[in-house]
Amino acid sequence: MQKRFALKLLAASALLASAGTVLADDVIKVANIVELSGGGASAGTNFKNGVELAVKEINAAGGILGKKIQTTTSDTQSNPGVAKGLTQKAIDDGVFAIFGPVYSGSIMVSMAESRRAEVPNWTGGEAAAITAQGNPYVFRTAFGQSFSFPKVARYITGKSKNLAVIYVNNDFGKGGLDMMRKALANSPTKIAAEISTDSGQVDFSSAVLKAKQSNADAVFVYTNEEESARALRELRKQGWNKPIIGETTLTGQKVIELAGDAANGAVAHVGLTVDAPNPEMLKFKAKFYQEYKYISDHNGIKGYTGVYVLKAAIDKAGKLDRKAVAQAMKGLSISAKKYPGVLMDVSFDNNGDLDRESYVVEVKNGKQVVIEVLPPLNPVLAPAASAQPAKK
Repeated sequence: MQKRFALKLLAASALLASAGTVLADDVIKVANIVELSGGGASAGTNFKNGVELAVKEINAAGGILGKKIQTTTSDTQSNPGVAKGLTQKAIDDGVFAIFGPVYSGSIMVSMAESRRAEVPNWTGGEAAAITAQGNPYVFRTAFGQSFSFPKVARYITGKSKNLAVIYVNNDFGKGGLDMMRKALANSPTKIAAEISTDSGQVDFSSAVLKAKQSNADAVFVYTNEEESARALRELRKQGWNKPIIGETTLTGQKVIELAGDAANGAVAHVGLTVDAPNPEMLKFKAKFYQEYKYISDHNGIKGYTGVYVLKAAIDKAGKLDRKAVAQAMKGLSISAKKYPGVLMDVSFDNNGDLDRESYVVEVKNGKQVVIEVLPPLNPVLAPAASAQPAKK
């Protein structure tokens, strides 16, 4: 009897000690789990830098609920298995929130760990399946495919009747192809060819030849950044002079640098661009450049705004409670006037998907130029759901 009582007392003491550690922390621990090497190095590095810039600013302004944010950064090596292990380690270290991974294939694996531990997890991944699983602890820092593809499809239907799709054969690319099929299903635009490519593929000559042989009047390129640059160079090399259309990854800053003149004329729907006609975005562009001496791509914006979303959710919850913060994210609307760090008014649904305005850009003389501003897909949520610091 005494032995059983002692064991129960020990277990209860351990539980209280664990809870006490969370409450007694002088900092808010945040893990940055991103791709710093491998195929996702460019995306992950930008995301990490965006997170760290936001943390620096928030800490300088007094932190969140009087506590400073403390970050640790780990490299997934663009490997889903490594991402899962790093997520588990971060949880064991008692983090309050996780940012990353950026690659859809990695977050699809790692988010099972953050869900199990009830740790809020912001991701740059865009595959539709990420939020389709009903994970209450995963939230996007950019459009999911279910929000972005209806927008880009509207643009495509005005430019193409027969579309060739070059996509990367991974969770990201296959999810995009599936959403494009759905978005064009009842439109006058037909998909003339579905051309699969590999992650990290170097030679796009065959893929471009297939697009040309399909007699398509436009091509939609949906691959990761470095592959997008290679595809653009090959399209120009083979004399493709029809519209080249894509999503955010087609016209990112890194792609433009790698593709050179071959990027000129490419058009894409982008949820985030430092060249948006938005005063807060232009301030971010300047601050990021001052900090890192290069211009951020969309991934830097994802990381930066994600941390400010965390701040807004904590303010709404009114306490440093992970479950309460995850619940506060449901139906949350954040005003850029009250939280300039989110850069644009943004709203979240109950699945963790976000909605806000976006842009159609064209690469001209090596720079993204906004040629159209698109409104949010859905009306902004009711003001009552907006982030407000909780009343004490």
